[in-house]
Amino acid sequence: MSERTAQGATAAHRRGRDLARLAVYGGGALAGLGLATVGVLLGQVEAARRTIPIAQAPPPRSDGLYGGRFGGEPVHMAMLGDSSAAGFGALRARQTPAALIATGLSRRLERPVRLHSLAVVGATSGMLTHQVEEALELNPDLAVILIGANDITHRAGQAASVRHLADSVRRLREAGATVVVGTCPDLGAVQPIRPPLRWLARSWSRQLAAAQTVAVVEAGGRTVSLGELLGPTFSAQPHRLFARDRFHPSAEGYALAASVLLPTVVAALRSPAGPQRVEAGARTAVDGVRSLPQAAVEAARHAGTEVAGVRVDGRDRGPAGRWAQLRRRMWEVVRQGEAPAGLAEQTRVEQA
Repeated sequence: MSERTAQGATAAHRRGRDLARLAVYGGGALAGLGLATVGVLLGQVEAARRTIPIAQAPPPRSDGLYGGRFGGEPVHMAMLGDSSAAGFGALRARQTPAALIATGLSRRLERPVRLHSLAVVGATSGMLTHQVEEALELNPDLAVILIGANDITHRAGQAASVRHLADSVRRLREAGATVVVGTCPDLGAVQPIRPPLRWLARSWSRQLAAAQTVAVVEAGGRTVSLGELLGPTFSAQPHRLFARDRFHPSAEGYALAASVLLPTVVAALRSPAGPQRVEAGARTAVDGVRSLPQAAVEAARHAGTEVAGVRVDGRDRGPAGRWAQLRRRMWEVVRQGEAPAGLAEQTRVEQA
């Protein structure tokens, strides 16, 4: 059995196990609740485990050259992270978020993009180390990271999770790569998870997303928050935006996520290295300059928000910490492009 087939075959087992872990995330998050409330939560976990269907086959391989009709040296892009980065739930390679971003990027820059998909189903932030090592061997111009959901369901611990993520971003930046991180998605949008467990999952997702933002920007990357932007949209249209397993996004769901990430990816590649500079008068709510902790909290509450480091009056830091700028860029419609060159697309096979 291949590694990718094994990933798909064990995904259903992981989800059931992870839902059980979610109920006790943080090693005592339920300690202050009454026995009756704990019983309700554990009952919801068991109901969710029964409701989520059996797993699908592994995500299709999306590695290859995109935009080959354009001339020039290809942009080398590495996609890192978990099942959402790998495109678990997509039918074809061109439907995965990595392929969608690579296609959109090649069209915007009018350059070919060489995509290396290194994401692993079930990965936590602590597992990024191996993916980063693979990426560094490829000398990427761009690294896109989607991570966080498994850190919550695996009870990885927020401090350890953000430390691993920051180390990964720092290593990639030191090697010269531009880094964009899509922060923790809203687990409260998963339909089989019911209140009050849904409310806890949403709160934990937001807390981790804010902590990730601080860590990534301090390490030299940019973040785009996905939780509260995609959460309500997914909740309103679950049959369209979730895959058959009701846990991972569908092709349309991935296209929506990619449309939010792409403008930041394009801007990050086009802008010069280092934080942008603003004048002292730009420190207003209208212009979106905040201290990094304030920016992280606001971005977690208003997903679709980009956070990047900025200099005010030539200084990286103010009285409340590092300066950061929030931007809410216009979404770009991401369309499926050609299949990756040199690799036949795979069609998912449903497993009984």
